[in-house]
Amino acid sequence: MITLKSIIPHIYRYPLETPVQTSFGIMADRPMLLVRIEDTEGYVGWGEVWCNFPSVGAEHRAKLIDTVISQILMSREFNSSTDVFDTLTRKTWVLGIQSGEYGPLAQCIAGIDIAVHDLIGKKLDLPIWKMLGGKTDTIPVYASGINPNQAKEMAQTAMDVGINNLKLKIGFGDDIDLNNLSKLRELIGPNAKLMADVNQGWSINEACSKIIKLEEFNLYWLEEPIAADRPLREWQVLKNSSQVPLAGGENIVGVKDFKAAIKKGVFSYIQPDLAKWGGFTQCVPIARSINLADLTYCPHYLGGGLGLIASGHALAAVGGSGMLEVDLNENPLRTELISDLLKPKNGTATLGTLPGLGIEPNLSKIARYKV
Repeated sequence: MITLKSIIPHIYRYPLETPVQTSFGIMADRPMLLVRIEDTEGYVGWGEVWCNFPSVGAEHRAKLIDTVISQILMSREFNSSTDVFDTLTRKTWVLGIQSGEYGPLAQCIAGIDIAVHDLIGKKLDLPIWKMLGGKTDTIPVYASGINPNQAKEMAQTAMDVGINNLKLKIGFGDDIDLNNLSKLRELIGPNAKLMADVNQGWSINEACSKIIKLEEFNLYWLEEPIAADRPLREWQVLKNSSQVPLAGGENIVGVKDFKAAIKKGVFSYIQPDLAKWGGFTQCVPIARSINLADLTYCPHYLGGGLGLIASGHALAAVGGSGMLEVDLNENPLRTELISDLLKPKNGTATLGTLPGLGIEPNLSKIARYKV
């Protein structure tokens, strides 16, 4: 049984000297929203809520936790993590319809779900990856967040810490995109994995035209070339137009839509973001379905340290040939919070065998960034 006695959100922001660029906008700082829960037995769990956009996202979701989520959960008995997730989903459903804020509510629930799993893992004295059926704590990693400016320099930074598989942000015009891809392929050689992420920046016609130009770079995948909400038939047209494998999933929400994407088979790589929707409760079963369909589960993640670790636990729990996404951009809300945990070595990272997420965050290290 789980009975919570406190739920406390913690907001942090790290100002960036070099903003993170995407095809749809710029991040001037790196936000992080942690949530700390404690039960009546004194066990503590930590989770992270996706809050990258809009710029006030962290503060907004923290208010939702304080005013909505806490009121549902406090001093009530739950049988399991699934019971917590289902109760929150059911009791916020009409509010989501009324407010149109399905996403923020789902993100809060996802963060709570991560924290509940951390708490249960500590109760059982098991790491989450093992608690959920994983066989090993070692996972492959790749470097993401490589911006269009200084792409080669950022890629070299990844290689210096033992990560040869890279993902470049594109969607900034052919001259910039093709030049950067050429430099990175030359740098990492013909056998390392090179991915590109358009962040939903093209129309279907643009994508069908541009993807042909990308074939020479032997991309491991092309991520979100068109908007995530475009009909699957458009994704099928794009898939049929080229040999470049497609990836997507960070902006798919709900079991129904994931099942449709898996069944259609347009994505070779499917990328649920467990801090954005679903937490462990929904994303781990979906990930198993992805792998069973001879597709590849690769968790999406771009945030602070706890969400990254949680994504690693989900990948280790499921197994398969997927890789964990590790952002290259400077972010002490990731590096100072988790220290050497997940430090890459020869293209892999290790989660360890400590219970829950395997880390008790030292907030004093990041206190200067607290909002």
